Amino acid sequence: MRIRLIRHATLIVEYGSQTLLVDPMLDDAGARPAINNSPNPRKNPLVPLPVLPQELTTGLDAVLVTHTHSDHWDTSAARLLPKHLPLFGQPEDEAKFREAGFTRVRPIMGKESCNDVEISRIGGQHGTGDIAKMMAPVSGFVLRGGNEPTLYIAGDTVWCAELEAALKKFQPDVIVLNAGGARFLQGGPITMTADDVITVCRNATDAQVVAVHMEAINHCLVNRADLAFQLEAARVRKQVCIPQDGEWVDLRAQAHHQVNG
Repeated sequence: MRIRLIRHATLIVEYGSQTLLVDPMLDDAGARPAINNSPNPRKNPLVPLPVLPQELTTGLDAVLVTHTHSDHWDTSAARLLPKHLPLFGQPEDEAKFREAGFTRVRPIMGKESCNDVEISRIGGQHGTGDIAKMMAPVSGFVLRGGNEPTLYIAGDTVWCAELEAALKKFQPDVIVLNAGGARFLQGGPITMTADDVITVCRNATDAQVVAVHMEAINHCLVNRADLAFQLEAARVRKQVCIPQDGEWVDLRAQAHHQVNG
């Protein structure tokens, strides 16, 4: 298994025989206004893609979308991605994908299969209280099969009961967390803070954590250096990979251990 962070939550995941594009945000830097009612009012995305968007729309077996907020599914993705690609997401977003012209939409109620990969949908909490209700629905996904380690892409969530239950049920070997501590001017964080990442590490001590979703959208206030500092202080830094945009995280060694160990 290999994971490439493209930017923010956009990933290329090579899993078993499948190459998946996750949460495609393909707009140019500065193409959209700042998030309403949020700190640091700069146009989004804050940084350009590390590759041409056309490079991300070829060689794919499927697309996986956790939810359709514009930093996870934007107009460029809807325009540029081939309409025949299988597109997996939460049932609430099915109509939006079909209206955009996609012909092989696969809403995941509980679980679906992408050839040799089983994809299970997990709930989440995109914040707390009234903000979480306003931001819902969101999903995470657990991937299993293809002689690979179990991969949990948690999506836009804070530490919550759904996430804790998923860790206990699936015991993932690799966990991708959307960090950044995104927030509005009022209320608490709506994505993982450093404390949330630390909590995940302490509840899944054998898992490799990959922290993404930083330094690309104006209301994400925790940057990579902040996160690394706090993880070091909590003595979990070695458990967490914090890739740069465009960087591959090669997990084949862990896959070999899972298959043979």
